[in-house]
Amino acid sequence: MATIAFQGELGAYSHQACHEARPDYTPLPCPTFEDCIEAVREGRADLAMLPVENSTYGRVADIHSLLPHSGLHIVEEAFVRVHINLLAVPGTTLDQVKIAQSHTVLLGQCRDFLSGHGIRPRVGADTAGSAMQVAQTGDPSVAALASEMAGTIYGLDLLARHIEDHDRNTTRFLIMSADPTRPAPGSGPIKTTFVFRVRNIPAALYKAMGGFATNGVNMTKLESYMVDGSFSATQFYSDIEGHPDDPAVARALEELAYFTSSLDILGVYPADPDHFDGGAG
Repeated sequence: MATIAFQGELGAYSHQACHEARPDYTPLPCPTFEDCIEAVREGRADLAMLPVENSTYGRVADIHSLLPHSGLHIVEEAFVRVHINLLAVPGTTLDQVKIAQSHTVLLGQCRDFLSGHGIRPRVGADTAGSAMQVAQTGDPSVAALASEMAGTIYGLDLLARHIEDHDRNTTRFLIMSADPTRPAPGSGPIKTTFVFRVRNIPAALYKAMGGFATNGVNMTKLESYMVDGSFSATQFYSDIEGHPDDPAVARALEELAYFTSSLDILGVYPADPDHFDGGAG
């Protein structure tokens, strides 16, 4: 059976993403993002599920730096709605819970619920790991904040469902493969992701971006980050709508290449129809 690697313990939101996007694949939990990538490179996994950005907290640290040198290719994107749930050992009532443990990001997303019930937050290594620890210790005064999947896996009771402060918190994932599979041009909404470095000439970035505007190619993301900790070496990560073989996209990429010292396409893949702008600009 095919396998898909993710970072975290079983029941993590990345595991949920794997289950929703590839329900027929066997999930392979990995300690780090690097381990996920290595699992695919070594053939122990067919795909890797990597989070790249969250609608509330922005980009996931380190991922953009890892992707260009991973040797893998983006073949699909997946979005997971992050619902936070309060999980406790069986038989626990809400009034017994004094501490909620989870990843620090999740703790910050349900402050209203925790303060309203007099529950103190406690930082755990991650979400699913916190659920596993609550199940192992068996202390009814300590609950976990995690996915419903984690509650099912570790045999915990669901005391409160969807307690996050904001109702639109979503994480975007990229599905990575060693095989650079590309959809055919015109086969539906398509995204292209690439990284580049501009040449050391005046207004290079401005000039490099001009081709996308003049050719009506919609750039949905442009982020910069330092390379090797150097302030002088900046790399850019970008998502655009369209296929490199589309005439407008081809012209824009050709113009971009003229003003860059390096340009690497990380993937050409179907866009999620529920998160596709379809615009131009």
